[in-house]
Amino acid sequence: MVSIAGSKKLKRQMAPIFWGITRTDSRFVVTVRPGGHPKHLAIPSAIFVRDTLKLVTTLREAKSVIYGGKVKVDGMIRRSLHHGIGLMDVIELDSISDVYRLVPKNSSVLRPIKINPSEKTRKLLKVIKKVTIKGSKTQIGFHDGRSLISDAKVNVGDTCVAQIPETKILDIIKLEKGAQVVVTSGINAGHVGKVLEIKEGTFVLPRRALVDIGERQIEIPAELVMAVGKDKPVIQIE
Repeated sequence: MVSIAGSKKLKRQMAPIFWGITRTDSRFVVTVRPGGHPKHLAIPSAIFVRDTLKLVTTLREAKSVIYGGKVKVDGMIRRSLHHGIGLMDVIELDSISDVYRLVPKNSSVLRPIKINPSEKTRKLLKVIKKVTIKGSKTQIGFHDGRSLISDAKVNVGDTCVAQIPETKILDIIKLEKGAQVVVTSGINAGHVGKVLEIKEGTFVLPRRALVDIGERQIEIPAELVMAVGKDKPVIQIE
């Protein structure tokens, strides 16, 4: 059998803080294998079940849950301990009624929140790439690694409200003045605010968004915000 590239473990001291693991246990911990989400912006499924949600206490128990097909991410069963769970992913666990979504919260890149089960088939997908392929068709790339050939009128930076797991676009939220956005990284991660202005990039500066987050206004690179609604978030993110 061909070996999958990449290490299966990571030094515990090097793990991202948002994983929620202790630093004084065994030297190594399960890591994220290459996948849809960037490695530094995802939680391995074993860590999510054991340390983030604390549903089990040992890696052996986590293996039993995951290998038994009891973990669904975006409506699909994931049987890998190393599967990366990231921004806006919806997680269901067999025999548990709670449904979770990973969102930025309280300055943390990722935190699970409980959501209404009626929302488990909807997900926000940020457009990070748009290319023209053979036949003059447009292929859209999303933040979680998905890609879709579609005629939808979207630009890089916009957000698609999609039905999962089939990735059917239900609506489009433009990243523009007046849109509601959530900050996805940095010290302001998790803050929801209104876009006051979009400033186009220059040779030395990236495209930026001026956002009113209530107590103050911040100017932040547009790649660090995600449009979540027009007047208010279209799904639960807090």
